[in-house]
Amino acid sequence: IRHTQILTWRSTDVSKCAVRGRNSDECYNYIKVLVPRNDETLFACGTNALNPACRNYRLRTLEQVGQELLGQARCPFESRQSNVGVFAGGHFYSATVTDFQASDAVIYRSLGGEGRPVLRTVKYDSKWLREPHFLHAVEYGNYVYFFFSEIAVEHTGAGKVVYSRVARVCKNDSGGSSRVLDRHWTSFLKARLNCSVPGDTFFYFDVLQSLTSVLQINQRPAVVGVFTTQTNSIPGSAVCGFYLDDIERVFNGKFKEQKNSDSVWTPVPEEHVPEPRPGSCAGEGSASSYSSSVQFPDSVLSFIKTHPLMDESVSAINSQPLITSTASRYKLTQIVVDTAAGPHKNRSVVFLGSEDGRVLKILTGTQANSSRLLEDISVFSPTQCSGERGVLGLELDKEHHALFVAFSSCIIRVPLSRCLQTYWTSIRNTSNNATVNTMGFLKNKGSLTVH
Repeated sequence: IRHTQILTWRSTDVSKCAVRGRNSDECYNYIKVLVPRNDETLFACGTNALNPACRNYRLRTLEQVGQELLGQARCPFESRQSNVGVFAGGHFYSATVTDFQASDAVIYRSLGGEGRPVLRTVKYDSKWLREPHFLHAVEYGNYVYFFFSEIAVEHTGAGKVVYSRVARVCKNDSGGSSRVLDRHWTSFLKARLNCSVPGDTFFYFDVLQSLTSVLQINQRPAVVGVFTTQTNSIPGSAVCGFYLDDIERVFNGKFKEQKNSDSVWTPVPEEHVPEPRPGSCAGEGSASSYSSSVQFPDSVLSFIKTHPLMDESVSAINSQPLITSTASRYKLTQIVVDTAAGPHKNRSVVFLGSEDGRVLKILTGTQANSSRLLEDISVFSPTQCSGERGVLGLELDKEHHALFVAFSSCIIRVPLSRCLQTYWTSIRNTSNNATVNTMGFLKNKGSLTVH
């Protein structure tokens, strides 16, 4: 891998960072946001020695455009803090923390000029966000979706339990009235993502680790993610897909509420839900008569402020994982999908990264029990990389037929030409019996269990 240009952006507040008692490793400028703003501009944000900052650069020349911007609510303060960001309709949608202590998690919209106001989630309200770990943000249709995991407020058992979530906001949200939800989202809804193995007792993979962008599965828009078990559970990983129309169906379903701190969480009766339906986009559906969310009745705004959580969870495609892995003590960490693989560009290949530096390649089947583990290779190279072995990122370069695998200290390029030869040779020459030592099938479930 060779670079064509180098851009250096150093921290400007190293001395202040040191005064706060942080070690020198935390006082660098870790780039946490790097997204295209448009066809000509790259938007970048860095931790800047615990003083987040953002800049615009020309894509072709890497020349800085305009002045440096404050990075608060757009970029975290530390490299270990999670964040996501995406431009949609000229606005920057971000999810991160806004303070040095990471006590104020936020989903935020900014940088849109005069068209739409800056909006955020309600501050210090665990019903909206509770210690979230943000994984992905994607624009689709009239919405921006955020995918993350967080401590589940609805869990009533002992201890803290993590659930995976999808949240949604309307792109035309203008905030609430001066009385309720002023400069806050009026369309924020969230639901649990259910990635579990069905049975008499469901086995859940609750912690989202990685997610694809929107792709087509069975001619329907969907996302596919890697999920793992709770940290205090037996190690296990699964790959689950979710149709976007199933997500929307849940967002159009019942709300969940807890009447007081000692009550169990229950569905909100339909007769208690005000009109227009809370969470709707202005000018659409039941809110078609409202040109702006600012005009929504206070009853609607008050309801959505206290009821952002949906009652039903979003079921995975076929109500089960596409792939599970429970025999290895190393969990899966990353996913990328090639939906145009094979000689006729009509097959899907899933690439999965793991904690121990491996990449699994799986050819998904069109029929039950037809998925195949094609290759399991150790990509991490101690001679080229230092630090931890866990795969932190996967990126497909279809134009140059390569897979880029990111680790904490290096990026390794894996040519796909060799991989493709392996795919189709495996299909011709490998039978289920020959692969019994490396994979097992859940009968009649259409799911591949990777051992």
